[in-house]
Amino acid sequence: MNLSKEIKAAGANGKLLPASVNNIISWIEANFLPPWAISSLEELVNTEDWDELNARFYQSLSFGTGGLRGRTIGKQITPSEKGQDTATSSPAHPSVGTAYLNDFNIIRATIGLHYYCKKAAEHNSPSLVIAHDVRFFSRHFCELAASTWSKLGGKAYIFPHARSTPQLSFQVRHLAADAGVIITASHNPFHDNGYKVYCSDGGQIVPPHSEGIIQAIDNVPLGAIASFLDKDTTNVFILSETEDDAYLDAIVQAVGHSEKNELLEKKLERPLRVVFTPLHGVGAVAAIPLMEQAGYEVHTVEEQMRQDGRFPSIALANPEHPEAFSLALKKAKATKADLALATDPDADRLGVALPDPEGHWVRLTGNQIGAMLLAFRVHQLKEEGILTPKNAASIAVIKTFVTTPFADAIAAKHGIKKIDTLTGFKWAGAKLQAYEATLCRQYEADQGQPLDYKRLEPRQRRDLLIRYSTYCVLVFEESYGLLVGDVVRDKDANAGALLVCQMADHLRTQGKTLFTYLDSLYLEYGSYFAEDLVNLQFEGPSGMQDREKILKAYADHPPKQIAGHAVTAFYDFNKGNAIDADGEPIPHQAFYSLELANGYRYAIRASGTEPKLKCYLFARELVSDAKRLPEVKARAAQRLETLAKAVEAEVRERL
Repeated sequence: MNLSKEIKAAGANGKLLPASVNNIISWIEANFLPPWAISSLEELVNTEDWDELNARFYQSLSFGTGGLRGRTIGKQITPSEKGQDTATSSPAHPSVGTAYLNDFNIIRATIGLHYYCKKAAEHNSPSLVIAHDVRFFSRHFCELAASTWSKLGGKAYIFPHARSTPQLSFQVRHLAADAGVIITASHNPFHDNGYKVYCSDGGQIVPPHSEGIIQAIDNVPLGAIASFLDKDTTNVFILSETEDDAYLDAIVQAVGHSEKNELLEKKLERPLRVVFTPLHGVGAVAAIPLMEQAGYEVHTVEEQMRQDGRFPSIALANPEHPEAFSLALKKAKATKADLALATDPDADRLGVALPDPEGHWVRLTGNQIGAMLLAFRVHQLKEEGILTPKNAASIAVIKTFVTTPFADAIAAKHGIKKIDTLTGFKWAGAKLQAYEATLCRQYEADQGQPLDYKRLEPRQRRDLLIRYSTYCVLVFEESYGLLVGDVVRDKDANAGALLVCQMADHLRTQGKTLFTYLDSLYLEYGSYFAEDLVNLQFEGPSGMQDREKILKAYADHPPKQIAGHAVTAFYDFNKGNAIDADGEPIPHQAFYSLELANGYRYAIRASGTEPKLKCYLFARELVSDAKRLPEVKARAAQRLETLAKAVEAEVRERL
C-alpha cells in the first residue's frame, strides 16, 4: 500500500480533515515510525475508519491546565496495536496519533524539555524526577522518558513503583532537580494518560516557562524521535524508600499538631474511625500511613485497594462522582465510621463523606471541604495568637475564581487576603513561589545575609512569611483540590486526608461533627452558600470547534438575562487588565463570569484537561437563624436547579 497516496486521496475526497492529512503525512515522511505503527495506520485506512484517523490526527497535543493529556488507547484499537497476546486486557502499544499520548509524543516532549532545562540551568546534565500513576502504559512512559533524558546526558530519577502527584512535586524540591514529570491523567477516564511538567520549584509550569518549553518541543525535528524508541534505563537512578519517608515527614510537619494526644487528653472513647479508598490508584501509599501514624482507625475498601488502571469496580475514578463512593459508604455504614475518604488515581483530589444527624451518609462538595478547613485553620491561628489585626494582611487564602465565595466571606471577616486565580493549581504554585522569593529578598535586605528557605521548619517559614512576605493558610479549589503548607506546590490529597481527620477529631472533643460544624459556619458568617456545576461534553474535532464557537459567542454577545433574572455584570477575562489582591495581573483567558439581579452568579470556561465546557453556578442566601436554615437550603437548591437548566439551554442555543 502507498500509505501517503491513500491519505492524500482521503483528504481530497473530504474523508479526512486537512489538518489530519498534514499531520499524518508529516509523521510518515519523517521516517521514524516503527513497523507496527505503520501497520496500524494501514489497518485504519483499509477499514476506512476515517473518524478514528481524524480523532487521532486532527490536532497536536498542547499544554493545558494539566500539561499534555489525551487518549492513549483509541476508540478503535488496531490489530497491530493490540499485539499477539489477545488474552491480556492491555494493548501491546499505545495508539498512534499526534493528538494521542504515545511513545512518539513522550519522546519529543522529553527532548524539548531537556533542551529547555539545559539552557535554563546553564549546565550539560540537568536533572529530572519522573513519577507515574497506575494507568495503561504509565510505567512504560516513565521509563521511556527517563531513558530519553539519560541518553541526552541528563540525570534521571524514577520511583520503584507508582507514586502520587504531590509526592512528585515534593521530590523535585527535595532533590533540587531542574524539573519534574508525572505520567498521569488524574481523574480522567481509563483510556487517557498525561505528561505533567513541573519546574524546579515543584510547581507546574507557568509562563514564561510553559511557552519556552512548548517552543523547545516544537523545535524538535520528528526525525530525532527514532533513536530514542528503544528504552535503556542502565543509567537511570531508582529512588529509595527513604524518599517516601521524607515526604511523609514533611506532610506531618506541614499539617501541624497531631491529634493523637487529644484522645488521651479528652478521654474520647475510641479513635476517629475512617473508611478509605484509593479508587484503584496510588492514594494508599501515603494517605494510610499518615492517618495511622496520627492514631486514626483506618478501614479500607478492599475491592478498590488493588492498583489497576482499568478501574474495574467503578465507571469513573473521580471522587467528585457519587458512584465512586458507593463501596466506601457501604463499608462506612457497616463499621459505623465517622468519615469516608476517597482519593483519585494520582492522589491529588480528595472526596469526603459523612453521616448527617439522622445517620444518612452525604458527600461534601470540594467547596464545603475547603471552606470548613479555611475557617478551622483561621480559628487555630487566632487561638494561638498568630493571626492578629496587625498582621492579617500578610496572611492569605488562595482559591480559583470558580471556587465558593464562602472563602471571600471568611477572609473578609478576619481581615486576611483572598487571592483569586484562574483555574489550575499551577497558578497557586506560582503564587507560593513568589511569596518565597519575596521573603528571601526582603530577609537578605534586612538581615544582610541570604536565607536558606528549604532548611526552615514549617513554623519558622510561617513566621518569616508573615513578617516579610505573605503566608498562605490554605489553597483550595472547588474540584476537590487542597494544599496546606508549601513543601508541595500542587494539590495534595494525602495531606488533605490527614488535615480533614485532624479537624474532625478536634471537633469530636467539643461534641461536634463536620456536619454540625458546617451549619454553624453558615450562621456565623450570616449566609448560606451553595454551588453547582454543569458539564457539557464536546468531543473530537467538531467538539473543539463547538466549544470555541460558544465561547466566542459569549464574548461577542453576552446574555442579557438568564432564568428570568437580568445579568447585572459581565466579566470577560480575555479583555482588560484585571489584577489580584497582590496587585499582580491576571493572565488573559476565554473565561466569563456573570452576576445576576437576584445575587446569584455563574461562570463559563473550557476545561483544560477534558473535552468539556464547564458552567459554575453560585448561590448565596442570607441566614442567621438556625431554624430557618433548612428552608434556606431548600430554596437555594431549587433556584440552582432552575439556573442550571437555563444555563445549559442558553449555552446549547448558541450552537
